Amino acid sequence: MIPTSLPLFEAEWVLWLLLGLSAVSLAIALERWFFFVRRRVDLAKVRYELEVLLGNDRVAAAIDYLAQFDSLETNVALAGLRAHHKGPDAVRHLLDGATEQERMRYGRRLGFLATVGSNAPFIGLFGTVLGIMKAFADLSGDLSQASGSVMAGISEALIATAVGLFVAIPAVVAYNALFARVGTAVAGAAVLSKTLLSELESEAA
Repeated sequence: MIPTSLPLFEAEWVLWLLLGLSAVSLAIALERWFFFVRRRVDLAKVRYELEVLLGNDRVAAAIDYLAQFDSLETNVALAGLRAHHKGPDAVRHLLDGATEQERMRYGRRLGFLATVGSNAPFIGLFGTVLGIMKAFADLSGDLSQASGSVMAGISEALIATAVGLFVAIPAVVAYNALFARVGTAVAGAAVLSKTLLSELESEAA
């Protein structure tokens, strides 16, 4: 017989685990959101200024202009611009490397949100199973005394599944929104990269 009186079969510790995961997920989502907000740039304006400066052969001024930002888009373009003297082919490779480096910086800790979003329902279901096992073990005793407590135990155990969904849904929403923001920033970096490469290729022609 399984010793269901052990603390392992209490659904309460699963609820605390889920609440802890929810708190960490919320903290990560807020930190990443503020991270993105502080590094938001007007892509159209930056691209226009970059084209004007490079068109006037003011490379140093273009470097200083991009260096005042700390966004994925401008950091990628800046990495290529600083190596403009190496030629378009070398700059293209540097741009690719800088894009991946910035993508990792922007996507930091988003994997945790994805993990919580995909696994929290199963953790909640695990708590429900433990609670139901304990309830049925109690039911094996005196039915006249155990029926009320068993039903209460099953009801409490089902809360774990609900909490698991409550934790998972915001984590998935936050992950999708933040991941989409990373994709938008990468696309913006591609726009600036093409602008830079077109200027370098026209000079080399």
